[in-house]
Amino acid sequence: ETIDIAVGNCLDRFARVIGLSNDPSPGFNIEQTAKSVPKEKLKYIELPYGVKGMDVSFSGILTHVEQLAKTKLKTGQVSTADLCFSLQETIFAMLVETTERAMAHAGASEVLMVGGVACNVRLQEMMQLMVEDRKPKGKVCAMDHRYCIDNGAMIAQAGIFALQHGQTTALKDSWCTQRYRTDQAEVPWRKNKLARYSESL
Repeated sequence: ETIDIAVGNCLDRFARVIGLSNDPSPGFNIEQTAKSVPKEKLKYIELPYGVKGMDVSFSGILTHVEQLAKTKLKTGQVSTADLCFSLQETIFAMLVETTERAMAHAGASEVLMVGGVACNVRLQEMMQLMVEDRKPKGKVCAMDHRYCIDNGAMIAQAGIFALQHGQTTALKDSWCTQRYRTDQAEVPWRKNKLARYSESL
């Protein structure tokens, strides 16, 4: 897991620094910018690599690449495409490394990619190369943006489950927490399902 900011948050924040649009999404625009120049003409810039066992850290790499954008990008020493390419390659290598380690520990042969960042074709390619290199060869299950990004139906379904299990929040008591950890969320419908499963064993 990440020990500071999420990978999508890292990409979104960097996109804002270099002035990329939010339409359709910052991560998509980083991907397209990285692909806008032939690979042989891109300059790979070494960035901090934050893997600690099974955990990843993106705050250091974000700070570093933001500084490069404010200095070397302005002087023309690097291009926007160079920065987008280098950030993607480094971050995705971190994700692939920790995924491979998790597969080895769990004895797994399949990777299911979900979430907005999982729409990135380059990440899917890197993950595919990793699983194909494993013995026995593994499998990557990746989807497009229709099933990967957050959407109203997913949020509404979570709201229905919460209501069914007595979880309500008055509008005046509601707020957004940008760095909310998913493992801190109270999910009574999941607990009940696990309890019923345990009782059936």
